[in-house]
Amino acid sequence: MKTVDLVPFNITEFESDLQVFAKSNLEKEGRLSLQKYRNELKEYIKKDPYFYTSLEPVEPKSYAPEIAAAMCRAAKSANVGPMAAVAGAISKYIGLSLLKLTDEIIIENGGDIFIKTKKDRRILIYAGNSPFSNKIGLLLPGNNEEYGVCTSSGTVGHSLSFGKADAAVVLARDVILADAAATATGNAVKSDKDIEKGIEAAMSIPGVEGVLIIIGDKMGAFGSVNIIKP
Repeated sequence: MKTVDLVPFNITEFESDLQVFAKSNLEKEGRLSLQKYRNELKEYIKKDPYFYTSLEPVEPKSYAPEIAAAMCRAAKSANVGPMAAVAGAISKYIGLSLLKLTDEIIIENGGDIFIKTKKDRRILIYAGNSPFSNKIGLLLPGNNEEYGVCTSSGTVGHSLSFGKADAAVVLARDVILADAAATATGNAVKSDKDIEKGIEAAMSIPGVEGVLIIIGDKMGAFGSVNIIKP
Protein backbone atom coordinates (compact mmCIF):
# COMPACT_ATOMS: atom_id res chain seq x y z
CA MET A 1 0.00 0.00 0.00
CA LYS A 2 1.23 3.46 -0.81
CA THR A 3 -0.07 7.00 -1.15
CA VAL A 4 1.63 10.29 -1.92
CA ASP A 5 -0.71 12.54 0.06
CA LEU A 6 -1.18 10.60 3.31
CA VAL A 7 1.26 9.59 6.05
CA PRO A 8 1.73 5.80 6.51
CA PHE A 9 2.30 4.11 9.87
CA ASN A 10 1.77 0.72 11.49
CA ILE A 11 -0.01 -0.22 14.70
CA THR A 12 0.76 -3.68 16.08
CA GLU A 13 -0.63 -5.26 19.24
CA PHE A 14 -0.42 -9.06 19.61
CA GLU A 15 -2.42 -10.57 16.68
CA SER A 16 -3.53 -7.16 15.39
CA ASP A 17 -1.29 -5.67 12.70
CA LEU A 18 -2.78 -2.56 11.11
CA GLN A 19 -1.41 -0.46 8.29
CA VAL A 20 -2.79 3.05 8.51
CA PHE A 21 -2.74 6.14 6.31
CA ALA A 22 -3.82 9.53 7.68
CA LYS A 23 -3.02 13.23 7.30
CA SER A 24 -0.43 12.92 10.10
CA ASN A 25 1.27 10.20 12.13
CA LEU A 26 -1.33 9.11 14.69
CA GLU A 27 0.42 5.93 15.79
CA LYS A 28 0.23 6.77 19.50
CA GLU A 29 -3.47 7.60 19.39
CA GLY A 30 -4.17 4.57 17.20
CA ARG A 31 -2.35 2.22 19.55
CA LEU A 32 -4.33 3.46 22.53
CA SER A 33 -7.55 2.94 20.57
CA LEU A 34 -6.48 -0.56 19.51
CA GLN A 35 -5.68 -1.49 23.10
CA LYS A 36 -9.05 -0.16 24.25
CA TYR A 37 -11.11 -2.20 21.80
CA ARG A 38 -8.99 -5.35 22.13
CA ASN A 39 -9.45 -5.17 25.90
CA GLU A 40 -13.20 -4.68 25.56
CA LEU A 41 -13.46 -7.78 23.38
CA LYS A 42 -11.17 -9.86 25.60
CA GLU A 43 -13.20 -9.02 28.70
CA TYR A 44 -16.47 -9.75 26.92
CA ILE A 45 -15.17 -13.11 25.65
CA LYS A 46 -14.28 -14.09 29.22
CA LYS A 47 -17.94 -13.59 30.18
CA ASP A 48 -19.37 -15.09 26.98
CA PRO A 49 -16.94 -17.62 25.43
CA TYR A 50 -19.58 -18.70 22.91
CA PHE A 51 -19.22 -15.30 21.24
CA TYR A 52 -15.64 -16.33 20.41
CA THR A 53 -16.20 -19.93 19.33
CA SER A 54 -19.55 -19.85 17.56
CA LEU A 55 -19.66 -20.30 13.78
CA GLU A 56 -23.29 -19.19 13.79
CA PRO A 57 -24.90 -15.86 14.75
CA VAL A 58 -25.32 -15.19 18.47
CA GLU A 59 -27.31 -12.56 20.32
CA PRO A 60 -25.20 -10.04 22.23
CA LYS A 61 -25.58 -10.00 25.98
CA SER A 62 -27.08 -6.94 27.64
CA TYR A 63 -23.61 -6.01 28.92
CA ALA A 64 -21.88 -6.40 25.54
CA PRO A 65 -19.66 -3.46 24.55
CA GLU A 66 -20.68 -1.56 21.43
CA ILE A 67 -18.04 -3.22 19.24
CA ALA A 68 -19.20 -6.73 20.21
CA ALA A 69 -22.86 -5.86 19.63
CA ALA A 70 -21.98 -4.47 16.19
CA MET A 71 -20.15 -7.70 15.33
CA CYS A 72 -23.21 -9.72 16.38
CA ARG A 73 -25.51 -7.62 14.18
CA ALA A 74 -23.26 -8.03 11.13
CA ALA A 75 -22.86 -11.76 11.77
CA LYS A 76 -26.62 -12.17 11.96
CA SER A 77 -27.08 -10.44 8.60
CA ALA A 78 -24.48 -12.70 6.96
CA ASN A 79 -25.38 -15.86 8.93
CA VAL A 80 -21.85 -16.42 10.27
CA GLY A 81 -20.20 -16.34 13.69
CA PRO A 82 -19.39 -12.95 15.29
CA MET A 83 -15.61 -13.40 15.10
CA ALA A 84 -15.91 -13.46 11.30
CA ALA A 85 -16.30 -9.68 11.61
CA VAL A 86 -13.55 -8.94 14.15
CA ALA A 87 -10.96 -7.49 11.75
CA GLY A 88 -13.49 -5.17 10.16
CA ALA A 89 -14.78 -4.12 13.58
CA ILE A 90 -11.31 -3.27 14.85
CA SER A 91 -10.63 -1.29 11.66
CA LYS A 92 -13.88 0.65 11.92
CA TYR A 93 -13.72 1.61 15.58
CA ILE A 94 -10.09 2.69 15.39
CA GLY A 95 -10.90 4.55 12.20
CA LEU A 96 -13.81 6.42 13.80
CA SER A 97 -11.57 7.29 16.73
CA LEU A 98 -8.80 8.66 14.49
CA LEU A 99 -11.24 10.59 12.29
CA LYS A 100 -11.53 13.02 15.19
CA LEU A 101 -7.91 13.94 14.39
CA THR A 102 -7.75 13.55 10.60
CA ASP A 103 -10.28 14.12 7.85
CA GLU A 104 -9.05 11.18 5.74
CA ILE A 105 -8.17 7.66 6.85
CA ILE A 106 -7.33 4.27 5.37
CA ILE A 107 -6.92 1.28 7.70
CA GLU A 108 -5.93 -2.16 6.43
CA ASN A 109 -6.29 -5.03 8.89
CA GLY A 110 -5.57 -8.50 7.50
CA GLY A 111 -7.11 -7.81 4.10
CA ASP A 112 -10.03 -5.82 5.49
CA ILE A 113 -10.06 -2.10 4.76
CA PHE A 114 -11.89 0.81 6.39
CA ILE A 115 -11.62 3.93 4.25
CA LYS A 116 -12.91 7.49 4.27
CA THR A 117 -11.20 9.72 1.75
CA LYS A 118 -11.68 12.80 -0.41
CA LYS A 119 -9.62 11.37 -3.27
CA ASP A 120 -10.29 8.37 -5.50
CA ARG A 121 -8.26 5.38 -4.26
CA ARG A 122 -7.18 2.22 -6.07
CA ILE A 123 -7.11 -1.04 -4.14
CA LEU A 124 -5.05 -3.89 -5.59
CA ILE A 125 -6.50 -7.40 -5.28
CA TYR A 126 -4.19 -10.15 -4.03
CA ALA A 127 -5.55 -13.60 -4.85
CA GLY A 128 -2.73 -16.03 -4.08
CA ASN A 129 -1.65 -18.11 -7.08
CA SER A 130 -4.50 -16.97 -9.33
CA PRO A 131 -3.35 -15.33 -12.59
CA PHE A 132 -5.55 -12.37 -11.60
CA SER A 133 -3.52 -11.79 -8.44
CA ASN A 134 -2.08 -8.25 -8.33
CA LYS A 135 -3.29 -7.74 -11.94
CA ILE A 136 -6.62 -6.06 -11.16
CA GLY A 137 -7.88 -3.59 -8.60
CA LEU A 138 -10.94 -1.71 -7.42
CA LEU A 139 -11.46 2.03 -7.77
CA LEU A 140 -13.14 3.61 -4.75
CA PRO A 141 -14.66 7.07 -5.12
CA GLY A 142 -13.25 9.93 -3.09
CA ASN A 143 -16.64 11.16 -1.94
CA ASN A 144 -15.70 11.54 1.74
CA GLU A 145 -17.97 8.66 2.75
CA GLU A 146 -17.11 5.54 4.73
CA TYR A 147 -16.52 2.30 2.84
CA GLY A 148 -15.50 -1.19 3.81
CA VAL A 149 -13.64 -3.45 1.39
CA CYS A 150 -13.08 -6.91 2.86
CA THR A 151 -11.55 -10.09 1.48
CA SER A 152 -11.95 -13.71 2.52
CA SER A 153 -9.80 -16.49 1.07
CA GLY A 154 -9.70 -20.25 1.33
CA THR A 155 -6.13 -20.34 -0.05
CA VAL A 156 -4.42 -17.28 1.47
CA GLY A 157 -3.85 -16.39 5.13
CA HIS A 158 -4.86 -17.97 8.42
CA SER A 159 -8.52 -16.95 8.72
CA LEU A 160 -11.09 -19.74 8.79
CA SER A 161 -12.90 -20.34 5.51
CA PHE A 162 -14.92 -23.37 4.40
CA GLY A 163 -14.54 -22.45 0.72
CA LYS A 164 -11.81 -22.54 -1.91
CA ALA A 165 -11.96 -19.01 -3.31
CA ASP A 166 -8.62 -17.31 -3.85
CA ALA A 167 -10.39 -14.03 -3.08
CA ALA A 168 -13.97 -13.20 -2.17
CA VAL A 169 -14.09 -9.40 -1.99
CA VAL A 170 -17.13 -7.55 -0.65
CA LEU A 171 -17.86 -3.83 -0.74
CA ALA A 172 -20.27 -2.21 1.75
CA ARG A 173 -20.61 1.12 3.53
CA ASP A 174 -20.18 -0.72 6.85
CA VAL A 175 -16.80 -2.48 7.01
CA ILE A 176 -18.05 -4.78 9.80
CA LEU A 177 -20.84 -6.04 7.55
CA ALA A 178 -18.41 -6.31 4.62
CA ASP A 179 -16.12 -8.50 6.73
CA ALA A 180 -18.89 -10.87 7.80
CA ALA A 181 -20.31 -10.96 4.26
CA ALA A 182 -16.90 -11.75 2.74
CA THR A 183 -16.65 -14.78 5.03
CA ALA A 184 -20.12 -15.96 4.05
CA THR A 185 -19.32 -15.44 0.37
CA GLY A 186 -16.02 -17.28 0.59
CA ASN A 187 -17.70 -20.17 2.38
CA ALA A 188 -20.14 -20.58 -0.53
CA VAL A 189 -17.43 -21.00 -3.18
CA LYS A 190 -16.08 -24.57 -3.27
CA SER A 191 -15.11 -24.54 -6.98
CA ASP A 192 -15.21 -22.21 -9.97
CA LYS A 193 -18.71 -23.51 -10.68
CA ASP A 194 -19.87 -21.79 -7.47
CA ILE A 195 -18.98 -18.23 -8.49
CA GLU A 196 -22.59 -17.37 -9.34
CA LYS A 197 -23.71 -19.00 -6.08
CA GLY A 198 -21.19 -16.88 -4.16
CA ILE A 199 -22.37 -13.70 -5.88
CA GLU A 200 -25.97 -14.50 -5.01
CA ALA A 201 -24.98 -15.21 -1.41
CA ALA A 202 -23.21 -11.86 -1.11
CA MET A 203 -25.87 -9.75 -2.80
CA SER A 204 -28.64 -11.33 -0.71
CA ILE A 205 -27.14 -9.72 2.41
CA PRO A 206 -28.73 -6.31 3.09
CA GLY A 207 -26.13 -3.55 2.89
CA VAL A 208 -23.73 -5.30 0.50
CA GLU A 209 -23.13 -3.06 -2.53
CA GLY A 210 -20.76 -5.17 -4.61
CA VAL A 211 -18.81 -8.42 -4.78
CA LEU A 212 -15.82 -9.80 -6.69
CA ILE A 213 -14.91 -13.51 -6.59
CA ILE A 214 -11.69 -15.05 -7.91
CA ILE A 215 -10.93 -18.75 -8.00
CA GLY A 216 -8.05 -19.92 -10.18
CA ASP A 217 -8.41 -18.45 -13.67
CA LYS A 218 -12.12 -17.66 -13.24
CA MET A 219 -13.63 -14.44 -11.96
CA GLY A 220 -17.10 -13.01 -11.40
CA ALA A 221 -18.34 -9.66 -10.15
CA PHE A 222 -21.63 -7.88 -9.51
CA GLY A 223 -22.85 -4.58 -8.13
CA SER A 224 -20.90 -1.44 -7.36
CA VAL A 225 -17.41 -2.73 -8.11
CA ASN A 226 -15.33 -0.60 -10.48
CA ILE A 227 -12.64 -3.01 -11.69
CA ILE A 228 -9.46 -1.42 -13.02
CA LYS A 229 -5.95 -2.33 -14.06
CA PRO A 230 -3.33 -1.23 -11.51
